[in-house]
Amino acid sequence: MNSVTMVDGVLVQWGERLFYPSNRIVKPAPTPRLDTMTRRKAAMIRRRIEATVTGRAPQVMVKVTGGGRGMAAIAAHFRYITRNGRLEIEDDRGVVREGKDAVRDLAEQWRYGGSLIDEVGHRREAFNIMLSMPRGTDAQLVQKAAREFAQAELSGHRYVMVLHDHQASPHVHLSVRAESRTGERLNPRKTDLHRWRETFAEKLRGWGIEAEATRQATRGETRNFDPLWRVKARQEGRLHQGSALAKTGESAWDNRADAMKGWAFIIKALAASESPDDRKLAARVARFVQAAPFYQQAIRPRQREAVVAPRQQPGLQPQLRQAMNRPGPELER
Repeated sequence: MNSVTMVDGVLVQWGERLFYPSNRIVKPAPTPRLDTMTRRKAAMIRRRIEATVTGRAPQVMVKVTGGGRGMAAIAAHFRYITRNGRLEIEDDRGVVREGKDAVRDLAEQWRYGGSLIDEVGHRREAFNIMLSMPRGTDAQLVQKAAREFAQAELSGHRYVMVLHDHQASPHVHLSVRAESRTGERLNPRKTDLHRWRETFAEKLRGWGIEAEATRQATRGETRNFDPLWRVKARQEGRLHQGSALAKTGESAWDNRADAMKGWAFIIKALAASESPDDRKLAARVARFVQAAPFYQQAIRPRQREAVVAPRQQPGLQPQLRQAMNRPGPELER
């Protein structure tokens, strides 16, 4: 197996585990056979690695901020995101309206548009989603990308969307009816949220905005983000107990350790490549991993028994000391 075959195969195998967890293979498979599709996938993985390690592409945020358990809660959210009718609200048909009467009319459409939604309910009848980008991003393009996201991911459901461009970061509030027109119910899980981030980032790139949707584990981040209710409670002085600043659970540590393992194999493959560009990328990836918060924290004594140092590659120096001691594919030498 030549150098190109080996490098592209490893990039596809481990890159998909890092960037596309929904397609993750639990048991390591043989290095993929090199063909046209593998070359294309490897090129895409290289682009994502480059964007991630250089940090040039901002990370999108897609967050489920709550949901209404009855029509009273849903209507209250409509009033909140429209600033009581002062902001335009767009529905799933593309109809844009504003004003208190429009907000009330939409609420009544949702109440009777399918199974009746009682004023106060016991199950979630709507999900509230926020799509956000950092300060300085064109708000109108964020809105267009959010519209395309909703058309792709929420097809068959009633939804409304409102752009907020008067705050530091432009963002779009989406409220989607849990029950679809065919009676199926929306129930987003962790893998759905990651796919939603991927879709939103893709739509943004389609409008010329650089955006990425790399997982925290892949970036080696350990920051613990507060849910919206905690943020609001803190702002209003109602929060009496703070939350941990960093993720410390075993599952979070295992996910990040698995990511470090994937990066270790990618570094080794790139460093062994005949391409000078690949070898330079290997060095950049190694520096990125070394700077990751998890890499720094995993050196703690309680973690040392679970990690091993991979074989060093020429020119990399001691670049990566943390890779989980678990079975991985044999790399061609």
